[in-house]
Amino acid sequence: MASLVRPIREALDLYDLGADPAIKPRPTPQLIAAAQALCQQVRATKLHDAALHLPGTMAEITTAAYQTPSSELWAALSSTYRTAHDLAVKLGYYDLSTVALDRMDWAASRASDPLLSAVRQYMRALVYFREGEYTIGQRLVASGQGLLGQGPQTRESQAVAGQLHLGASIIAARAEDEGAVTTHLAEAKSYADRVGEATDVHWLSFGPTNVRLHAVSAHVEMRHYGEALREAAKVRIPKDWPASRAAHFYVDQARAQMEAGRNEAALKSIVTARKLAPQQTRYHSGARETIRSLIHLSRRTPDTLDHLAAWVGL
Repeated sequence: MASLVRPIREALDLYDLGADPAIKPRPTPQLIAAAQALCQQVRATKLHDAALHLPGTMAEITTAAYQTPSSELWAALSSTYRTAHDLAVKLGYYDLSTVALDRMDWAASRASDPLLSAVRQYMRALVYFREGEYTIGQRLVASGQGLLGQGPQTRESQAVAGQLHLGASIIAARAEDEGAVTTHLAEAKSYADRVGEATDVHWLSFGPTNVRLHAVSAHVEMRHYGEALREAAKVRIPKDWPASRAAHFYVDQARAQMEAGRNEAALKSIVTARKLAPQQTRYHSGARETIRSLIHLSRRTPDTLDHLAAWVGL
């Protein structure tokens, strides 16, 4: 993947050079569609395809935005930076994900879209969550909620507000603040009850299903594995749901099953995650840790587990 990531890094670095005279951009509607297609590829966990096409699309939209500035083009460019962030996180290039989020904010401010800026704060909060900086993560979530107050209350803004509460619930869970977890999940559920399944809003997959999945994740983070499995049993993933989110759920479920002593069930969940999103699962830290732990717990390594271990490079 390193050879695919290098052009993305270069494209992010050249954001301030203006229009490239060697590029003749496609019409704006086609560029917006190209940015959306990249988001769709990431949600379908076609990471290789997305990484391959992202640098060229980013350069083309950059040129178009400099030549004929418009809110739509700047928003599309912000979307490509968001895709760069998503790819960087899924592939483990966390330094690059931070750069991508800075570029996302730069483009979002030119698009004058508070929703994009709020989504960026949500993603930025999760960066600090991974680094164990929970207080900073909570402040960023609060900042995102504040940005939403600058615009009208719409279905889209409510979906983003709900997703911010979901992010806050996981940060609170890692900080072992059970009361805050309960509060944020309740707020998110309130928004989800109003907007329904809103997978079309900024590719956040917000809605009742995502609230349930975050409840599972929060219990796993708090090491309440029995409760996590009880919540997991209630989950019904829609057929049209993004493979990336569904696979993430099965990885969380596998961890809870393993910790509860249900090793065979945990293995099945990891296999399901692999079938749904092979490229994502291969690099997912939670999947790798669960496979490693299952190996240590098994007196005799099952063939399937042995193959999974080799597949992720353990």
